[in-house]
Amino acid sequence: MTALTALTALCPPPPTVPPAPDWSRIEDTLGMNLPQDYKQLVATYGPGQFCDFITLYQPDAPSEWADLTGPMPARLRTQIEEVRQTARHPWALPHSPEDLFAMGVTGNGDYLFWVTQPADSPDEWIVAVNEALRAPWFTYNGSLAEFLVATLSGTTQIPMFPKDLLGHGATFAPATLRSNTPTTAPRTSVSTRAIRDWANANGYDLPERGRIPIEIIQAWEQENSNSG
Repeated sequence: MTALTALTALCPPPPTVPPAPDWSRIEDTLGMNLPQDYKQLVATYGPGQFCDFITLYQPDAPSEWADLTGPMPARLRTQIEEVRQTARHPWALPHSPEDLFAMGVTGNGDYLFWVTQPADSPDEWIVAVNEALRAPWFTYNGSLAEFLVATLSGTTQIPMFPKDLLGHGATFAPATLRSNTPTTAPRTSVSTRAIRDWANANGYDLPERGRIPIEIIQAWEQENSNSG
């Protein structure tokens, strides 16, 4: 039994979901390949929340706060080290910030990351959970789908998650059906392709694939903010 099969048995997906994105385009935009189980999760469940708590980032999401292809993953990667260095007693990081790619968030502001090593083997990436960019950290030595099965079945207790997370069982609520999901005004999804094109047109030495440094994202945001 695959982890996804176990998850759908544990937590039934909605009867209909939005069409799956063009993964080739998404991976080209990100400059990296994505785990197959994540693609299957998106295709099976679509946007929404597990147990009214866990939200997975989606490609081209209307809000940058949940957009896998937007600037948030790079922002968070930089902020982790900034928060740690400004703490009164800096803590040790279990993973290099450069190896962390944010792909989910919880209702308490905890972040879910892939540990992107080996870089060319995304199906081997494990999951790290962080409490609001601070200590503590929890690392799950398995895939995202396996992490969700372990968490929603109660076989693994994530220290920073509520103890009553499964008080109403393992559930999934599609985003389009949730009345209490925070909403933002629709925006034009900005992919890293647009940022990459802008950077190359403005003299930055940026390869076609790979992560975009946060300073380039910030420069792009500043120029577009000024032009708006």
